[in-house]
Order: sequence, then structure tokens, then C-alpha cells
Amino acid sequence: MDEGQYYPRLVGPSCAAGGTTVLELRGELDILAVSVLSDQLDDLTGVQGSDLLLDVRAVTFIDCAGLSLLSRARYRTRQRGGRLRLTGVTHGGSVARLLRMTGLDGTFEIVSDEDAAGEPAAPAGSAEVTDGAGTAVA
Repeated sequence: MDEGQYYPRLVGPSCAAGGTTVLELRGELDILAVSVLSDQLDDLTGVQGSDLLLDVRAVTFIDCAGLSLLSRARYRTRQRGGRLRLTGVTHGGSVARLLRMTGLDGTFEIVSDEDAAGEPAAPAGSAEVTDGAGTAVA
């Protein structure tokens, strides 16, 4: 198995002038991704009034654990007076399909790619997710 394609990657965060934190999620959002990404998302969603934009365009697979990760981030953000938006939710993509199948497509605020274009892209060479041993996972 090519681990570079399997393990999840979180690119960002980068902040817009308006205070929006943009994160790009890549790879498979499954139970392994949750173990890698949950602490970092908890840190970002634990801030009062945070404004998060999650770009899921490069997510190649998502299951119920990945959906739970997104739902928890949405809940934590809203509890602290902030908002969480998704972009890159393409009609035939895995994220859109799972949201539709679970009836959660109306629960998340989904931003079109054109609207998200005004947000900054994650900078090149941004921080990558590391495993428990501190090794970068692609």
C-alpha cells in the first residue's frame, strides 16, 4: 500500500485578513484519519468565535468516522459562537455523497468553490500532520 496516498493530510491553517482559518483536508477520512486529525481540529474549534473553512476537494474517501470528525468540528465551533463551512463539496464526490446519504447535506454550510476563491489558499510548505512518533505523514 502506498502510505503517501492513504494517510490523511491536513494542509494549513492559513488565516485570511477577515479572520477566517482555511484548512485543506486530503486523503481518506476514516478511523485512522480521526486519530491523526482530531486533536488538531479540536485545538482550532476550541477557540471562541472561530471561523473555519474546510476544503474537502482533495478528500478521496470518507466514512462514518470521517463524518463524525466533521460533525464534531461543526458542533464545537457553533458552541463557541463561531462557524464552520465546507468547500470543495462536488456533486459526485465522496463527501457530498455521504452527506446526502445520511441526510446531513442541509446541516453543514456549504460554500461554492467560487465563493471560497476569495479565501487564501494554504501556503506552500505548510505544516503536515505527524503521527504519534513525530513522523510526518503525507
